[in-house]
Amino acid sequence: MAETAAGRTGSVSRKTNETSISVSVNLDGTGKSKISTGVGFFDHMLDQLSRHSLIDMEIEAKGDLHIDDHHTVEDTGIAIGQAISKALGDRRGITRYASIDLAMDETMTKAAVDLSGRPFLVWNVAFSAPKIGTFDTELAREFFQALAQNAGITLHILNHYGANNHHIAETCFKAVARALRTATEIDPRQAGRVPSTKGTLV
Repeated sequence: MAETAAGRTGSVSRKTNETSISVSVNLDGTGKSKISTGVGFFDHMLDQLSRHSLIDMEIEAKGDLHIDDHHTVEDTGIAIGQAISKALGDRRGITRYASIDLAMDETMTKAAVDLSGRPFLVWNVAFSAPKIGTFDTELAREFFQALAQNAGITLHILNHYGANNHHIAETCFKAVARALRTATEIDPRQAGRVPSTKGTLV
């Protein structure tokens, strides 16, 4: 059972021939983060994910950046997803569902989540350039695919419109963060029940 208050935490250490990653999360935090992946733009996005979800995150990743950023970004998504799943436990008492339309300047992006235990990603986001600085824009999808798959989240992300690719990416991370913030919260009216007529989410 996932505990309330400071007990809803999860930690993962994951090492492969391509990456070495450690992640710790606290679902009932204040959005504090300590993040180092070696990929500057990705660090900025993960900081947004932590800050706006109010999930405390400590993330340290070392990967084969001499090849490219792909393995580091994807494997970090895997580890964060696994840590969140551990912190949720059997998902008893959680709100479970949430969605938000999030605006940032000229950009609007929707994120909807179901912490169902059934992973699925719907990604309806297009970038007009292959890179934001040195960051490959296609890696945004790879991150959210890894996160959803390993956290057991049904995750839909839809960019309604936007002109600036930095803003499009940032609204994806912020919208997912805000949806996670609501969906992971303990619902006092659930009285500790699993929010499913099946009686289980895992």
